[in-house]
Order: sequence, then C-alpha cells, then structure tokens
Amino acid sequence: MSNLIPAIKVKNLSFYYSTSKAIEAISMDIYQNHITAIIGPSGCGKSTFIKTLNRISELEGPVKVEGCVEFFGQNIYDPRINSNKLRRQIGMVFQKPNPFTMSIYENVAYGVKIAMRRPQAEFDEIVESALKDAALWDEVKDKLNKSALGLSGGQQQRLCIARALAVKPKILLMDEPCSALDPIATMKVEELLHSLRSQLTIAIVTHNMQQAARISDFTAFFSTDESRIGQMVEFGATEQIFNNPLDPRTRDYISGRFG
Repeated sequence: MSNLIPAIKVKNLSFYYSTSKAIEAISMDIYQNHITAIIGPSGCGKSTFIKTLNRISELEGPVKVEGCVEFFGQNIYDPRINSNKLRRQIGMVFQKPNPFTMSIYENVAYGVKIAMRRPQAEFDEIVESALKDAALWDEVKDKLNKSALGLSGGQQQRLCIARALAVKPKILLMDEPCSALDPIATMKVEELLHSLRSQLTIAIVTHNMQQAARISDFTAFFSTDESRIGQMVEFGATEQIFNNPLDPRTRDYISGRFG
C-alpha cells in the first residue's frame, strides 16, 4: 500500500450529535482514485461517518468533533475552511434520489451557476459532459428542458450523480445510492462507478455485501460496542476483508452470522 496516495486521512475521529456520541476513535485512509466501501449493521455509524467527510452533518444540527479529517493534508474542521467550497470538492449522493423540482438541464447546472458565472455555451458543455460522465446523456439529450421528476428512479439517481460531477469534485461520497433501485438500475450505477474511478475518489456506504465485493478496492467494516457507539472494527483491501478477515466480528458479519 506504500504507493497509494490518501485523498482523505481520518485520524482518531469521534463525532457527536449535540452531546450524543455517534462514532468513536476512527482512523483510516481513503485512497485517491480508488473505491472504498463502508459496510456494517444498521446503526453502526456508517452514514454518520461519511457525512463527517464533507461536514454535511453540520446541516442537521449542533455537532461536536474530536480528532481530525485531512483532505489532501488540510484539516477540514479548521475554522478557516469554507464549508461550501469544501462540499464542491467533496460531493455527495444520498440514499434516495433527490432531484430538484426543475428541468434536467437546470438540475445539472445548478451547482455550477451558484459557484461561478459562465457564458451559456460553457454551461451547455458542462451539462453535456456531466450527463455523459453519469452515463445518462443518451437517455435524456432530447428532453433536457423537461422536469427531472419524470425520470425513473435509476435515472434520477444518475442525474444526482451528474449534478455532483458537474462542479468537478475530487471525491464523491455515496450513502447507499442503490438501496432504492431495482437490479438493472443498480447494475448501471455500479458500471458508472467503475468508469469514474480513474477520474476521482469514491467512498460508498452499502448494506449489500455482494456490491461491496464487486465494486470496491478497500473495505471498512463498522460495528457498535456495548454502548451502541459506532466504531471501525477492520479496514483493508476488499479481497482480504472478504476472504481472510482478521477480526472474528468481521468474519461473522461477512458470513451472515450477525447483522
């Protein structure tokens, strides 16, 4: 692993919603241009953890952070960090597709228009490029001015991915992006993630063991202790985690004995 470059370094991270601790003492690297899967039973802090990586958790209420999260060497919880700019560099796609109530075109262009002024022709290029990157262009190129809400669930999720890609993030965080999709739509999203790996770094929370094994390079297994606080039990190359886990709790979860 010596030749791998960490895009994010998590160091002894504990996170609280108000005074309630949700995750404790997590340390791991998320490597550039690789896919990292985060697996574990419900309530173990997977979604909370991924939301700490671009500070979107702060939008849900008062939080407290101990430890640090370094994004290419800079602590994202430094008070001088602009959280809006950070979230453009570390994008996020949620469990349920959440297109805006506007056209397909405006959905993709929205974040770019907020971030910067560009000539209309440049927006056209950005929208087309993002939709192509999200493997959606051929399906929607003739209806860009129609409501995004008319798309299927799988198309809506790929539109949300295109929206995130339009602002050219360095990292894409995904919180169970396929849980509301049928198998065919899931396959399209997985194929998309494989194609995006060369462009950016991806971290994905998933309940689907087969999906984690199929698409990821590295896997982190989270669980809870007796006080129900989320902790990382084991982290390593996906092949090692699934075929030769070091911790018996990981082995039990992978084999379906608990969780």
